[in-house]
Amino acid sequence: MLHAEGPLLAVDVGERTAERIEIDELLERTVGGRALATALAHERIPFDADPFGPENRAYLSTGPLQLSQMSFTGRMNMTALSPLSDGLASTNAGGYLSRNFAGAGISVLEVAGASDELLAIHVTDEGVEFEEVPDLEAATVPEVSDYMAENHGLDAEHCLAIGPAGENLVRFASVMTFDSRAFGRGGLGAVLGSKNVKCVTFAGESPPTVEIPNPPEMDVHREAAQSDDRMKRQGTTGGTEFINDNFSLPTRYFEEYEFEHAAGIGGNAVEEKKYKKGACSACAYACKLPTRDEEEGIETEGPEFETVYAFGSLQGVGDIVDVMKSNELCDNFGMDTISAGVTVAAYLKSEAEFGNAELAREITEKIAYREGIGDTLAEGVHRSHEELGVDDYTVKGVEFAAHDGRVLHGQGLSYAVANRGGDHMYAGMLSLEYSGELDPEGTLGKAETLVDQENYAAFRDSGIVCAFGGDYVTDERLADLFDADYEELMAVGARTVERERHFNNQRGFGADDDGLPYELPDLEAAIEEYYAARGWNDDGTVPDGAIESPAPAAD
Repeated sequence: MLHAEGPLLAVDVGERTAERIEIDELLERTVGGRALATALAHERIPFDADPFGPENRAYLSTGPLQLSQMSFTGRMNMTALSPLSDGLASTNAGGYLSRNFAGAGISVLEVAGASDELLAIHVTDEGVEFEEVPDLEAATVPEVSDYMAENHGLDAEHCLAIGPAGENLVRFASVMTFDSRAFGRGGLGAVLGSKNVKCVTFAGESPPTVEIPNPPEMDVHREAAQSDDRMKRQGTTGGTEFINDNFSLPTRYFEEYEFEHAAGIGGNAVEEKKYKKGACSACAYACKLPTRDEEEGIETEGPEFETVYAFGSLQGVGDIVDVMKSNELCDNFGMDTISAGVTVAAYLKSEAEFGNAELAREITEKIAYREGIGDTLAEGVHRSHEELGVDDYTVKGVEFAAHDGRVLHGQGLSYAVANRGGDHMYAGMLSLEYSGELDPEGTLGKAETLVDQENYAAFRDSGIVCAFGGDYVTDERLADLFDADYEELMAVGARTVERERHFNNQRGFGADDDGLPYELPDLEAAIEEYYAARGWNDDGTVPDGAIESPAPAAD
């Protein structure tokens, strides 16, 4: 089976040490990306670790396809113990970092310990350098990029960084690369902040050699270049009005299911502000959204659909320029737009201020710096909802994505059982229900499909293949690319989901954590079907002896 190549680079920022550890056997079993990082985290992060403690470890990992020139491969994975969910979380980001990471000659970076001084870590194929960067305290993400360009000749595509939100341990702080691409969900920016790591850069000319089968490599690339999908013009916002009219666009902190100003924040509104094409590394699909409004003097990338929901309909804001401004704030401060937007919406509800976009931006900035009410909101909805007097619209402490489980019942089931909580990318049941391939009504009988979707997503994040490449990187092509039977690939995904669950079980997670803040028909029975389909115990735990330990343990 095709897999990533290169050692684990284990960095301890407290001790200022770096060690390259050969992990060939582990790579053969896990392929790379999320599966690789999850296996390492399972063995090397103590089950009782504090997410903000030095014993937590953050993993940045790549897959074999990042050594190709195929479209839909400009992405990387990040994994750590989440300060938002208190369980293991993986997230991935696009941009241009992956090729520079591979050039350093490694397959995965581990960041452990905690530094007494604010640090930048510079990783090359020749070694690791630790740089104290006190001048970058409270710097925004673009300011970090400017510093690295001026002092090290490294562009934003070489860097990942945190903003003020990460330094201030905002529980939904993101890690940013290329200034506007986010390792968004789960608060992993706060993990780096707890370690006093402001930035990590990558450069080198020693990528491992991996032979990528062609075809289908260039077939995928050609088709991506020639396609005329609306996604290439409007990104994920292209479906905003369709979802609003036919399903649900959660509005005014989940009080309503339809937003009367959806057209003002939807795909056409975004396309009108788009001024050039945008892409990730090596990708001809070019679905990114560089946007600007000259009258307001705002230039950003996006917003994508999730941001349109979180800072638009959920807050009662119907002007795309207002959403663009909030999007830019989150990128600069380093915050997940979903969790930040939902949390701000909860505050607006508590103050009866829906539609007040200026207040929303003011509160967003206060969150990043933990000023005033921002200190409370920086904890996220789950930890602040009682003080606000609003309902807790989270699962496992993670704020919901836009796709409404109250209408898409399979997606609701997915949220309920996902190891990562209220995240839409964990299984993707939503796409089947939007398309009509799966009836949106009901939860029973959907467990097997959900398991398949979770396994597929876990392998996709291990390869690593962009979620938007599914129409081009078909199941057959996926098997050809990785020189394996499709069932073997899905087994890698299944083991990854099970490892995540087992890790979380050791932290006390079980059936009581698998649920929703609203009622769905037969949800409890559907969750039991899911456990049975996974071969797990009735209490939502992984059976004893089910987990292999192929990863090297920490010293």
